[in-house]
Amino acid sequence: MTYNSTLLRLLDERGYIHQLTDAAGLDALAAKQIVPAYIGFDATAPSLHIGSLVQIMMLRRLQQAGHKPIVVMGGGTTKVGDPSGKDESRKMLSGDDIKANIASIRTAFERLLTFGDGPTDAIMVDNDEWLSALAYVDLLRDVGPHFTINRMLTFDSVKLRLDREQPLTFLEFNYMILQAYDFRELALRHDCRLQMGGSDQWGNIINGIELTRRMESRELFGLTTPLLTTADGAKMGKTAAGAVWLNEAQLPAWDFWQYWRNADDRDVGRFLRLFTDLPLDEIARLEALQGSEINAAKVVLANEVTRLCRGDEAAKTCESTASATFGAGGVGTDLPVISLPAEGISLIDALVGIGFAASRGEAKRLISGGGARVDGSAISDENYIISGGCETRISSGKKKHGVLRPA
Repeated sequence: MTYNSTLLRLLDERGYIHQLTDAAGLDALAAKQIVPAYIGFDATAPSLHIGSLVQIMMLRRLQQAGHKPIVVMGGGTTKVGDPSGKDESRKMLSGDDIKANIASIRTAFERLLTFGDGPTDAIMVDNDEWLSALAYVDLLRDVGPHFTINRMLTFDSVKLRLDREQPLTFLEFNYMILQAYDFRELALRHDCRLQMGGSDQWGNIINGIELTRRMESRELFGLTTPLLTTADGAKMGKTAAGAVWLNEAQLPAWDFWQYWRNADDRDVGRFLRLFTDLPLDEIARLEALQGSEINAAKVVLANEVTRLCRGDEAAKTCESTASATFGAGGVGTDLPVISLPAEGISLIDALVGIGFAASRGEAKRLISGGGARVDGSAISDENYIISGGCETRISSGKKKHGVLRPA
């Protein structure tokens, strides 16, 4: 479909659109007026990870196209827990924990959106403001976890959880009701016309549209993004070492930069379109690079995403560290560092201490497999001792590097 509105053209060109409830209707609306639109984020941790970055960037595109982003923090729905794609129930958080998480998460949004009182300025709201006023959330929290849908709806199907033979509590089952109520409430409070989200939220979005149509006779719209995985099929935001967090307190800038620098060649163009503001013609040039030249595009990707999410200084420092570490044989300034005792340290203890191995057994396997290096040289001796008194670079494979610095 050819779109007339700047909003849908921008989202389409950069690969954000998967499903639309009424493409022609939303296109016409966005072409003639400012469209307030929201995406909801639960506050289950002090930071979101990059699995949420495509949604945040979609709000950024919305604002770039002249519309109004509404960031809905799920202070209320976090008390319940979204069962979408989950194999088990989430841990319950206290109200104070949820508030602290929201305050921490806001810092990531403030880098990517312009907040204020203007017609296209972003706003952040907490759905606990209206959900807890219903005196319903407390009932769900206290009573809901004791009732599974398996027993309550013996002849019905709640596919995702039941197919995996995992219990779905009545508490979680109500999440879809509360999210639908959010859309209605936002339509009334902020004239919100559009809800966006990942493809797993399609059913919840439809529920909100239908509820508002029946209760308020208002026309609302929904838009989802494709399920985002890497070229090798892995879920975005997850690595063997854990989640790739947006906030510095949860993940150092170097590790964040490295994630993007190590992207699969096949993902570079798509990631540049989704996660950077680079012009499309420049992205086309970068993704067309072949062989080892694609590494230059990966550095651009890492720099641009880090600049947006962590700031200019973090991006410059990480690139400088990478250049010193990989290009000049140095150790850079932003690598993980541990103390090197004067009497030296075993390579096994160094690998565990710097976090490249979770245990001594894992460190031994890394060494025997040829993955451990000291100052660039592969070490196969499990009893190898790193001498004290001189700064030393330690590596795990080609991508993890750290520094042993004399105490």
